Amino acid sequence: MVMNKLALVGGTPVRTKPFPAWPQFDEREVEAVASVVRSGQWGRLAGTEVAQLEKEFAAAHDAKYALGVTNGTTALEVALLALGIGPGDEVIVPAYTFVASATCVLTVNAIPVFADIDLDTFNIDLDSVRAKITPRTKAIIPVHFAGLPVNMDELLALAREHNLHVVEDTAHGHGAKWRGKGVGSHGEFGAFSFQASKNMNSGEGGIVITNDHELYERANSLHSFGRLPGRPWYEHHMYSGNLRLTEMQAAILRVQLARLPEQNRVRAANAQLLSSLLREIPGITPVDPETPESAERVYHLYMFRYNSEEFAGLSKERFLEALNAEGIPAAGGYPVPLYKQHLFTNKMVRSKGCPFTCPLYEGPEVDYTKEHLPNSEQACVEAVWFAQNVLLGNEGDVRDIAAAIRKIQQNAAQLVQG
Repeated sequence: MVMNKLALVGGTPVRTKPFPAWPQFDEREVEAVASVVRSGQWGRLAGTEVAQLEKEFAAAHDAKYALGVTNGTTALEVALLALGIGPGDEVIVPAYTFVASATCVLTVNAIPVFADIDLDTFNIDLDSVRAKITPRTKAIIPVHFAGLPVNMDELLALAREHNLHVVEDTAHGHGAKWRGKGVGSHGEFGAFSFQASKNMNSGEGGIVITNDHELYERANSLHSFGRLPGRPWYEHHMYSGNLRLTEMQAAILRVQLARLPEQNRVRAANAQLLSSLLREIPGITPVDPETPESAERVYHLYMFRYNSEEFAGLSKERFLEALNAEGIPAAGGYPVPLYKQHLFTNKMVRSKGCPFTCPLYEGPEVDYTKEHLPNSEQACVEAVWFAQNVLLGNEGDVRDIAAAIRKIQQNAAQLVQG
């Protein structure tokens, strides 16, 4: 039986109740910030909150060292700089990811080389990575996309085979594990974001983790004007700037870190239920593969692939309109792979054409307009995203999502014909 009229054309929506808001906070965050304000020690150099956060976050992610920085992008940049990545070098990154995963490479005057993704996981495809390796390749930046760990055994084996550095982009991976060890602690560095949408949120902010003391010392100097521990304050040993996290941000994040395990548990339980419901709907393929025993995933996003043929040819854009009208907040993800962004197709960089015109770069002319990575392009066409806070509700909220999708499917022809 055809369900009631779609909300998009004047019907009653499946739900009007909002999903859980983000960020989630209570008096603990308020008191944490107030305590910093009352202390009068608002900056990292005089305060204690950033140092405590670094210890707690490193321990939670099985790393020896952590360094609070201004945001997730600078976390990636600090990692690359500490590894000595620079002019003439190439760094392999996935094509389906946020732009910072690649612009961090440009910032250090190296060349981003794009690899395809696996459509079952939306993580970087290692066969594609292998095909992109050249004598100029110095590093790989795997992204644990949506919170699903990359197969780090295979990636690290490939990196060792070619003597490559690994910087894990863990902006989506707070609390995820691979073989019982926190993501971000497997490569030389892991870079996390605390931007407002992330599963730990201080509005802005980031952190970089490592198990290598020498790399930590270099990163520490890079994030604070080239200073060295134990040396005079007005003594600078390398070119850098002020990339320090603030005490107020750290105070908030320490509370957020304490909340994280329970929030991750709730998201995972709701995602499991949602996947079981969506697998019963033709044309909806959850990007939620059975997680191997070696991995413990988290959910920064919940994603599925949308096949319009099972919805009477209804376009993804129109499907999203209908879904949002039914009270289900959804988005279409990235509209194009990174290599189709204007800054790459036009090579819009800051340094008079560098790194592309750098005399130290001995590779062929870089032309991203000739790039074609079929899985990344298909992901842009098919992917539908739910933000992580959608998974912080209850079972009824999850069932509403599936009900709304079924309702659209049963009335899809009306939207196509209309």
